[in-house]
Amino acid sequence: MVKPKRPSASSPDKPPRSAAPRQTLSREAWVAAARKVLEKRGIAEVKIDRLARRFRVTRGSFYFHFSSLKDLHDELLQEWRRANCAPFRALRATAEIDGYTLFSTIVHVWVDEDPFSPQLDLAVRDWARTSRALDKEVAEIDDLRISLLERAFRAMGYSADESIVRARITYFHQIGQYAISFKEDPAQRKRYQPLFGQVLLGPLVEEPGARKEPAASDAGS
Repeated sequence: MVKPKRPSASSPDKPPRSAAPRQTLSREAWVAAARKVLEKRGIAEVKIDRLARRFRVTRGSFYFHFSSLKDLHDELLQEWRRANCAPFRALRATAEIDGYTLFSTIVHVWVDEDPFSPQLDLAVRDWARTSRALDKEVAEIDDLRISLLERAFRAMGYSADESIVRARITYFHQIGQYAISFKEDPAQRKRYQPLFGQVLLGPLVEEPGARKEPAASDAGS
């Protein structure tokens, strides 16, 4: 007796297995991956081949979305401008507001980290060491942030010179915390916050129009 043959792979009774669909990457996915590398390892490590290996795709997938590595770099800088520069530029355009309110708003841009990113800010600052144009742009945003703080202190009644010094101390304190990746127990941090407010803004003055002492959640980070 002859055994019946098993259906072949092409038999209509058993359709052939379809190949696994190829991974489709968006431009946003490439940028997100590149941003992680930038923040952890620096711009020198943002390379097409390394990103392609991470995604297990060819270089062609990258060039489907980007014209060059510089195109990707430019998009990373746009991320930084949107998250870390635009909030301060928006404050520059605001009408005159109470100095304490302006100070508190500036501090919350940093503390809330939405959309501000300390890691991205430090990575771009380091990147600027290799680019004269970017170094100039970073210096300009530093000047803007400090000038906003200075404006807040002036509005709180400080002299021009004291406003400059207090603005610099506040800004250098904030950037310094990011630079050394300072970590602190949340309870300890909360206990110190009123003292940060007193040091940065000065003591409470019981006079009409006097400076306000910051709330515990507003000053410092």
